[in-house]
Amino acid sequence: MKTLILYATKYGAAYEAAQRIAKHITGSVLHNLKQSGVTSLAGYDCVIIGSSVYVGSIRKEAKAFLSQNTNALKGKKVGLFLCGLQEAEEKAFFKNNFPDEILQTAKAVSFLGGIFDPAKSGILERFIMKAVAKQSGYIDTIDDGKIAQFSEELKK
Repeated sequence: MKTLILYATKYGAAYEAAQRIAKHITGSVLHNLKQSGVTSLAGYDCVIIGSSVYVGSIRKEAKAFLSQNTNALKGKKVGLFLCGLQEAEEKAFFKNNFPDEILQTAKAVSFLGGIFDPAKSGILERFIMKAVAKQSGYIDTIDDGKIAQFSEELKK
């Protein structure tokens, strides 16, 4: 099974999750949606699309890819993942950010956790994390168990 893992990230959490998924799926190809290069999905059996979530929305690169490739994705095995620190909102995040026809037919859908790195964050993000979440240090909630389960669902 030839697999393409596409990700859109701001600070690196979706990239980290994509790398961890790639370790479970032999021969998979990683691609950052901020970079050009994916012109066709024809050579892939499975396409995994992941994005970080900020203020309830996925990255604009992921939205653009989804809107441009909805029809091409219909004939593929599709996996969808999100990264962020608001796991309680996962159902709403998927529903509000992915086309219904892709979401309903996806083989695997998972919220994999997130990373907050104060060193990579701006002053506003640090302030919000400290004031709202009562966190000021490095946080990594990416769940390797969920990544393994997500990957296994796609291998079936």
